[in-house]
Amino acid sequence: MRRIPVFLIAVALLLPAFAAEKMNVLLIISDDMRAELGCYASQLAKTPNLDRLATTGVKFDRAYCQYPLCNASRASMLTGRHPGTTGVYGNRTWFGDAHPDFVSLPKHFKNNGYTSIRIGKIFHGGIDDTDAWSLGGQPRTLAGVAAKSAVKTAPADPDEEKEVSVEVRDRKSDQWIVLKGKGEAHGDYKSADRAIQYLREHKDEPFFMGCGFVKPHSPPEAPQSFYDQWDVAKIPLPVDFAPRPTVPEGFPAGSIRPKNADLFIDRDASPDEARQMIRAYLAASSFMDWNVGRVLAELDALGLRQKTIVVFWGDHGYQLGEKGKWSKAGSLWEQGTRTPFFICDPREQTAGETSSRVVQMLDLYPTLVELCGLTSAQGLEGRSLAPLLKNPALEWDHPAYTVWSEDGKNFSGVMVRTEQWRYAEFYGRGPGAMLLEPAKDPNELTNRVADPKHADVVARLSSLVKDYAKGHLPPSTQGK
Repeated sequence: MRRIPVFLIAVALLLPAFAAEKMNVLLIISDDMRAELGCYASQLAKTPNLDRLATTGVKFDRAYCQYPLCNASRASMLTGRHPGTTGVYGNRTWFGDAHPDFVSLPKHFKNNGYTSIRIGKIFHGGIDDTDAWSLGGQPRTLAGVAAKSAVKTAPADPDEEKEVSVEVRDRKSDQWIVLKGKGEAHGDYKSADRAIQYLREHKDEPFFMGCGFVKPHSPPEAPQSFYDQWDVAKIPLPVDFAPRPTVPEGFPAGSIRPKNADLFIDRDASPDEARQMIRAYLAASSFMDWNVGRVLAELDALGLRQKTIVVFWGDHGYQLGEKGKWSKAGSLWEQGTRTPFFICDPREQTAGETSSRVVQMLDLYPTLVELCGLTSAQGLEGRSLAPLLKNPALEWDHPAYTVWSEDGKNFSGVMVRTEQWRYAEFYGRGPGAMLLEPAKDPNELTNRVADPKHADVVARLSSLVKDYAKGHLPPSTQGK
């Protein structure tokens, strides 16, 4: 022992302290945010803060939500389970009513010694997993199971707050809103303020902070200066723009819901209105990005970046007039299912790299558990993406699935995404199938399902879909 150098003894004594140090987690969520960011090669988006954030981690180019609707998508990601397991298909269901044993992502961190902090929209308005939070949890108003413990609450969710001094179009379904000043009265601005406050107050303890921004969820909202970044006359329309939801030739009717869920409800949208709405969506996205930048600036000012894993995720995609659709609900198209997603772990050496591997959003739960050295929660159905953070090009043959339910009980559509193909089957209204090859047909204009050259591909992907959907299809389709 006397021959062991003193510095080696010192290192050995310090190792337990290093091993015990916990990484913080800052999970940033944006609502209705499709992959319309500068870092995703958008020619229109102005999102400098998120673009910079992406350079500090691994950006996933093919990340897919499991359900194109706020609550169902978030319930899947935050429980690490498929929608068929959670049973959440709408915006008025709390996963814990049917599954009180499910431990959500923030609750798992809370149970492992973290201060879990909710800011803004993380679950859904009125259906918060209240007991998952050390700070900021809100009582549930839309679920049957009451919260068991008293939790320090925050102001109302930003999506529930009403902006009063606005310029509004004459119809609720066709509006965009100009906020006064810098948007100080808006919920997203207030969420950034609260995030900054909580970072200052809890910088010396391990934290899991969920920071949810509502924009660019409809109606689009931003201060005038954000709108002024675009000349509306120069905004291009999608190549498949239509005045109202339109099923493309050769596709099953079930692939497009006949009514929009958000904007231009039950009437045609003119090309000029469409350009105005696209600009408004871009402005709202830029406003959200600006607020994200305020939070990240404080993270840096407090010296927390090197011990904080930062994640950015859009809870699902959104169609901006493609095929006449102005929403995400029911969309199994690329714009409705693909989400922006990057994980920034300062300990990794892959900062700024991009992974083109197909990933699912329910993979995030097991990923953060592994990155933070926690014992895995029971029943997770995703897989950790930690290997892709070390090698973004790693072989990764794991398809992603997105589903939709028209009746809230059974799947009416199932999409599977592989490296080369997007395939979906629809049941009930307008049944049929579609096969898309994104690399050759990025605008999804051609259904290749009937092409004899792809018969083997269709058979293989149809088998994957039916296996995934087993037990969740309408009774009329059983045995088919």
